[in-house]
Amino acid sequence: QVQVVESGGGVVQSGGSLTLSCVARGSGFSVNTVSWYRQAPGKQRELVAMVAGGSTPNYADSVKGRFIASSDNARATASLQMNSLNSEDTAVYLCNVEGVSYLPSWKEYSVWGQGTQVTVSS
Repeated sequence: QVQVVESGGGVVQSGGSLTLSCVARGSGFSVNTVSWYRQAPGKQRELVAMVAGGSTPNYADSVKGRFIASSDNARATASLQMNSLNSEDTAVYLCNVEGVSYLPSWKEYSVWGQGTQVTVSS
C-alpha cells in the first residue's frame, strides 16, 4: 500500500520562501504524476502545480513565476519551492501521487498526503 507524507510547512513572513516536500512510501509501485493542491478556510481545494511523467510542470495562474515544482519519480519524492509568498498563499497544502502498484497485483492508485499548513504573516 502506498502512503504519502508531506513536510516543510510552517509560518513565514510575507515575501519569504518555503519549500514543501512529498514522499511516497511503500513497496512495488511506480509514480507517474505528482500534484500539489491547497485549501484555505472556506475555499475550494485548488490545484497549484502538477508534474506528470517527468514533464514540464503546470502551474495555477496564481503561482506562476513564484512556485517551482519538481519530481523525482524514480525516488518517489517531490518538492514545491514557494517564493514571494503573500497572505493569499496561506492554506493547507496537500500532495497527491498517482501511479501503478504491482503488489499484490497490478493496480492504479491515487493517494493523498495528510497535508501541511503554510501560514504567511504580514
